[in-house]
Amino acid sequence: MIELSYTVEGMSCAHCVDAITREVSAVAGVANVAVDLDRGLVIVNGHGLDDAALRAAIDEAGYVVVR
Repeated sequence: MIELSYTVEGMSCAHCVDAITREVSAVAGVANVAVDLDRGLVIVNGHGLDDAALRAAIDEAGYVVVR
């Protein structure tokens, strides 16, 4: 299992967590998604994760990956 983390702008509430978790969880290979609002991080665990697909899922949820 691999872990990828993303610094994301614009997250501030439970709705943000739900939206990102829903979109990212739908990406192939994702086993777990953790959103840390205080640090502005989205941490994804899984097998065969596609960085571009994960970034697109976060974008689809309405947020911007800054790193």
